[in-house]
Amino acid sequence: MLREIKDQLGFDQIELGHGIRSPQMPGIQKMHDACEVTFTSLHNFCPSPAEAMHGSPDCYKFSASTQQEREHAIKQTFQTIDLAQRLGAAFVVLHCGDIPMNPITDELLALAKNGHLLSRDYVRRKIRAVKEREERAACYAERVKECLKAIVDYAAPRNVRLGLEARRGYEEIPNERELPQLLDELDSPFVGYWHHFGHVQIKENLAFLDHEEWLRLIGPRSFGCHLQDVIWPGKDHQPPFAGQIDLHKLVPLLPPTCLFVWEISPRKTVAEIRRSNSIWKQHFGE
Repeated sequence: MLREIKDQLGFDQIELGHGIRSPQMPGIQKMHDACEVTFTSLHNFCPSPAEAMHGSPDCYKFSASTQQEREHAIKQTFQTIDLAQRLGAAFVVLHCGDIPMNPITDELLALAKNGHLLSRDYVRRKIRAVKEREERAACYAERVKECLKAIVDYAAPRNVRLGLEARRGYEEIPNERELPQLLDELDSPFVGYWHHFGHVQIKENLAFLDHEEWLRLIGPRSFGCHLQDVIWPGKDHQPPFAGQIDLHKLVPLLPPTCLFVWEISPRKTVAEIRRSNSIWKQHFGE
């Protein structure tokens, strides 16, 4: 896996994702020890918990109703942080949880795809979801914040920084209104924002926000990003410059220190990815 990324795609700095399984770790550790690759970041949970049926960053949630699940989510995150420290990865990317409610995003995408964007049915469903989320968010957001406090305290002495990833689902925590306040309350240089170009573009396509306006606000607090493109309205994880995102306008809104991680669908070919990488280098350098 790592040699394909390095030799065929041309990347020698790599993020380990939440799909990594424990049996893969000896080989990963061996390549790290031999200085064949550098690991920039890990996506929680990494490696995936043994009991999880498939690699999922949401198998345990900081927003969970039961204290037992929240404690398990914290413990698994500690293990990811320990692995990041061992591999010399500077960042761990986190999903924080969600509010139990009707997941409206896919419904709105289906309406948009069928030509009903901003129709009466569309607007009615969207307003209903906004009201439901606003009524229910507070206690779940508070649980997330308490979990993150413990995780930040664990990560800081290990010199691992935490990136709170922009989420695709409207029900997920934090949303764009909640995130700046959450970062203010955590008040640590070891926690910041992790931009996800695909997720935020989908939210713009569904008229939840303006991608450029959001990046102008949050850009200075960004540790890194998951770089990809989107085919309208919601087909994300496309190679950069293969969809609708105006990267020439948006990339400069992120700080010079921002880490760019290419997060591309595994169905894309080597040729497609190498083409996008070549265009990227022409416009933005290495």
